[in-house]
Amino acid sequence: MADTRRRFNIKPFRAHVPMDKTVAQQTWGALANAIDEIYNRNASQLSFEELYRNAYNLVLHKYGTLLYEGVTQKLHEHLTATAKRLEEVPDSKLLEEISITWAEHQITMIMVRDILMYMDRTYILKERRRPVYELGLHLFRLDVWEHPNVKERASDLLMMAVANERDGRLTDDRTILKQIVAMLLELGQADSSNVYEIDFETPFLGQTQDFYRVESLSFLSRNTATDYVIKAIRWLEEEKDRANALALPLTTESPLQAMIETELIDRHARTLVDMEMSGFAALLKDDTKLTEMRDMYDLFVRVPSSVDFLREALAERIKADGKALISDQEKGASDPPAFVKGVLTMRERYDKIVDVSFRGEKKTRKRMRESFEDFLNVDARAASCLSVYVDELLRVGLRGATEDQITQELNRVIVIFRYLSDKDVFESFYKQHLAKRLLGGRSVSDDAERAMVSQLKAECGYQFTSKLEGMFNDMRISRDLQDSYKSFKRNQESQQSGETSGNIKAVDIEVDVLTNGYWPSQNVPACTLPPQVQDAIDRYTKYYLEKHTGRKLSWQTSAGAAELKATFGNGSENHHRHELIVSTYQMCILLLFNDFDSLTLGQIRTKTHIPDSELRRHLISLCTPKHRILRKGSRGRGISSDDDIFTFNAEYTSKLKRVRIPLVKESSVSKGGDAASGPASAAASAAVSAVNGSVPLPVEEDRRHLVEAAIVRIMKARKSLGHNDLIAEVTRQLSVRFNPPPQFVKKRIESLIEREYLERTLDDHRVYNYVA
Repeated sequence: MADTRRRFNIKPFRAHVPMDKTVAQQTWGALANAIDEIYNRNASQLSFEELYRNAYNLVLHKYGTLLYEGVTQKLHEHLTATAKRLEEVPDSKLLEEISITWAEHQITMIMVRDILMYMDRTYILKERRRPVYELGLHLFRLDVWEHPNVKERASDLLMMAVANERDGRLTDDRTILKQIVAMLLELGQADSSNVYEIDFETPFLGQTQDFYRVESLSFLSRNTATDYVIKAIRWLEEEKDRANALALPLTTESPLQAMIETELIDRHARTLVDMEMSGFAALLKDDTKLTEMRDMYDLFVRVPSSVDFLREALAERIKADGKALISDQEKGASDPPAFVKGVLTMRERYDKIVDVSFRGEKKTRKRMRESFEDFLNVDARAASCLSVYVDELLRVGLRGATEDQITQELNRVIVIFRYLSDKDVFESFYKQHLAKRLLGGRSVSDDAERAMVSQLKAECGYQFTSKLEGMFNDMRISRDLQDSYKSFKRNQESQQSGETSGNIKAVDIEVDVLTNGYWPSQNVPACTLPPQVQDAIDRYTKYYLEKHTGRKLSWQTSAGAAELKATFGNGSENHHRHELIVSTYQMCILLLFNDFDSLTLGQIRTKTHIPDSELRRHLISLCTPKHRILRKGSRGRGISSDDDIFTFNAEYTSKLKRVRIPLVKESSVSKGGDAASGPASAAASAAVSAVNGSVPLPVEEDRRHLVEAAIVRIMKARKSLGHNDLIAEVTRQLSVRFNPPPQFVKKRIESLIEREYLERTLDDHRVYNYVA
């Protein structure tokens, strides 16, 4: 088997032979000639291997300094000659020649660096000298670029070339400009100098600022705002394209863009918003200018602070339109539903502007919401008007609508509801309207009603809608109770031959039993009902109390409706019958005329005990030209005195078999100084005052109780709290219903201190303690 072990041969040591200085000079001379040949473009005739070995030997034999200083001198000589040559080049060719010279110098330095690679790796590191390639760049900057007749001319020519580009005169190749810029960047990086910043960036940015300051002002003075926006966007795109074409570093491009944006946008932002006919504020008035507004936003968004001008213009426009709606409503030019429709139209219009022109920006959407809240919460008008609008929707507006259409319409309402701070005012009126719809059977659908309450519950919580839901529950129980009573009544009638009172048949009644705390309070004294109606009530009361012990029924005769069968005409041949659908008060009035042909106002009041204002209103409703069931003795719309006589109109006719007698508005009742009075008219006056902007007195009273309850609840938990902290916490807890003013909360605190629920601390009167 062959022996595979490696064999080592030991050779005698070869002594180091130092290089003679003369040989060193000769070796450097060969290298110097080679550098000359490289500069003369004769590098193909050189042996780079031999040149590398020569440089290697010089460094190895401690002649690195000779080699380094010789290379430095040789480069200096060639670059000095290059500068003299460029000095003679005319301006029209100077940049091109510098570009060519720079490219050739780079190639030369790469070749020289390759030859002197060993010196770069050893001598230069040890002696901390400039590497060969960087040495070449350093010398190029000193000898060529900073030559008095080169740098000044070249810098001016660079700025002139950029200016010509901006003016649309492309006289220089961008490639040359790009190479010059790259040269200055490389010279600065290699030399750790700021040659690029001093000789190009600073004058370039200064010229740019001056150009756009003058041009923007000049263009804006001669054109519309929309034209300026288009031009500014084009300028910005051109500068970005130029920065890319010249390969400007980020350290230049960023301040360049910021400077241009300052001159084009920030400096003229207010003018672009306020310009007559074409400014952003003017464009907001035109629904067809969404694209123009979006372009302006896209321009302004480059300078975030300037977008505030656009948001402010939008807010002012919304407030102005809102004040116009309020003014129309105050003058009577629009009713509450029309006011809300106007707000809804406004909201949809500006929501579209935010979505399209502001690209759905959250800050702008927030500003829009604040602007709507600003004009809608000047007083309680919006809350009451919205409740009237919802009432109209749920009575007639949504008739025939699909489930999706109902949901969409209610969502629009809830958007406006969110803007309201007086949500308790809305609740007060909504509850009154809901009661009328439920008791009168006027809702378009139970599903729509419940959907609205669900929306309110989602917005404000269970406490806000607990009474509303209780009202629905009462109606459900009442229907079941009514069915039960009908069955009971049929059983009773089957056991008897019939229940009569003289010649008058027994009356059928349908009763809604309402929980007192859920429904709007009706503090109206009961009127005197006809005997047959009172008998029916007594029978129902007896039936109800037998089933529900410990309860009490309070009959609300101011509400309800009746169906009367009436016979009109003179003689048996000419008579005709109608079924009259009337209110309870109208029923009481009409049934009197079964026994009397004529009665005065005073006599009717004495026999019925109907409150005066309601009596007048219901009598006039029975005397209107369209439904003249009664004839009024006096002339005019109103009732002049208690002696006014009312006579049954036997000649009344109608094309309809069933005739509904509507009630006239309360404003039509009084004549001259005859003011309406009584609890019912007081409630109506509260509604009118709310539409005019004031908070209804019952709501004001509820607010006092709510604020005091919140204060006690907070203080019971905290025991001790400062004045400002207490007001802030009360406001936070009650904001879901209304925003109590600090002065209002302060008064309630004072009231609680007087009643010894709270006390001030001895050390600080602005700190309160809870009194157990």
